[in-house]
Amino acid sequence: MTTSYAEEPSPEPLHEWRERGFTIADARQWIEDGFSINDAERWRKAGVYTAADARPWRTAGATPYTVDLWLRAGMTPRDAVRWRELGYPPEEAADRHLAGELPHPRGRLWRLLHRREKPGDAFADEERSGSMRELLRAGVPAGQARAYVEAGWTGADAVEWAKHGIEAGQARVFGALGLSAREAERVLASGQDATSLMTEFWRAGVPIEEVAAWRAAGFTAGEAARMRAEGTDVEQAKVLQALAEGDEP
Repeated sequence: MTTSYAEEPSPEPLHEWRERGFTIADARQWIEDGFSINDAERWRKAGVYTAADARPWRTAGATPYTVDLWLRAGMTPRDAVRWRELGYPPEEAADRHLAGELPHPRGRLWRLLHRREKPGDAFADEERSGSMRELLRAGVPAGQARAYVEAGWTGADAVEWAKHGIEAGQARVFGALGLSAREAERVLASGQDATSLMTEFWRAGVPIEEVAAWRAAGFTAGEAARMRAEGTDVEQAKVLQALAEGDEP
């Protein structure tokens, strides 16, 4: 007597993955890790875009339907495992992680003396959730993305700043001064931060709306203040600078 066993379903052909928007390399990785096309699409829709990232989340007990909460809180699979092992439900773990708490055991007395906060408040706003997804999709690490969302940035506005490696708070100040992410990156590379740049120009009496233009033209706060006192605006200063450089041997 021969006993038959149901065979494991075969992975979908590569051309089907291509038709669904996957590259051959990506498809092979998802297949090697045991994901179907539908599984892979669910993970990507949830904000996990590669099999290499989905695999540890799956090991941590997450699904495409539950991982979003943890991603938006800036958690890693390891964080999720630690919170879960200590008995925290996903919603509470996400809120506490977002608040900066570290996973810690709690006993019966703690549970009797403390009321649990209402879960899910940290990222209930759909706009913030969408911003987090957009940042993650652009390749911004979860912790950095969370900082931008918490600072009130929308995904589209934050992506360029985050990709230049500029901290969310610094980006806020640079943006208020009128600098682009690329210009801000040059300022930071020179050893100056957003606060010192702002302070330098304000102390020199240069209006906030002119800081970016003078700085982008290569003038220090002192030079800008002197030229303004002489009646030279930034556009005239650029012309004078270009003429002076043209006279150099």
